[in-house]
Amino acid sequence: MHILLTGGTGLIGRALCRHWAQQGHQLTVWSRTPQQVPRLCGADVRGIGRLEELTDKPVDAVVNLAGAPIADRPWTRKRKALLWASRIGLTEQLLAWLESRAHKPRVLLSGSAVGWYGDGGERELHEDSPQVCDDFPAQLCGAWEETALRAETLGMRVVLLRTGLVLAAEGGLLKRLLLPFKLGLGGPLGSGRQWMPWIHISDQIALIDFLLQQEQASGPYNACAPNPVRNRELSQALGRELHRPAFMPAPAFVLRLALGELSGLLLGGQRALPTRLLDAGFSFRFTHLDVALADLLGQPDRVC
Repeated sequence: MHILLTGGTGLIGRALCRHWAQQGHQLTVWSRTPQQVPRLCGADVRGIGRLEELTDKPVDAVVNLAGAPIADRPWTRKRKALLWASRIGLTEQLLAWLESRAHKPRVLLSGSAVGWYGDGGERELHEDSPQVCDDFPAQLCGAWEETALRAETLGMRVVLLRTGLVLAAEGGLLKRLLLPFKLGLGGPLGSGRQWMPWIHISDQIALIDFLLQQEQASGPYNACAPNPVRNRELSQALGRELHRPAFMPAPAFVLRLALGELSGLLLGGQRALPTRLLDAGFSFRFTHLDVALADLLGQPDRVC
């Protein structure tokens, strides 16, 4: 299978490239720095700077994961415009290219996030749940999904990944938390009661591959483990795994002063459940946070 990826040099994209290369798939990554793709994604992965370079071979599937990091810095007007352009703008470019292709890929698997629901409070959120509020992450994910769904008019199957917090040793949230927790400065954010839907990177890669192969799969899927935890539970579990205290809270008012609107992303949460994945027969390897952290931090002495 020939798979085209956007966001292929990111945390999930790199892991996908390793996984699919081992399966013998042909991989092309559309990137702003195509010359770095072989180093980051694998020697046999082709990097392109323009979609027009793909004239030699049909593409069977498109995996669209590109997007500037949403939690790296406060949401100024300029930052919001970048977040929008890197998701919706890029997806629109992708759709324009797909429309021009005589041979259409069979499937578009496009990124999204559990932020689509907004701050869900205590509600259990399934894929058929409505949006709870219309904050910026919900608007961003909503527009991203709506844009990707336009590929259905081209006869393509469209899968939407509402991803939670991806836990991986080599990057993402976990890597950012390690230093303060190792220094004994870790703790809950705000009240610590907000729900945090998490997923082990191995399960994230497995479910993407699963949805790509399932011809009947379409629409939104919550890409998160079956047992979400509260922020306080995640802090305590990470502290236990690192043998460090985890009682230094970050007060909500401090986060609001420092981060502005972005603080809502940290102080709110989603009790999202992977209902459609479980109904489709997907089996998670890591269903409990303690087991996932032990695996990622090099102490796999527990069983799932």
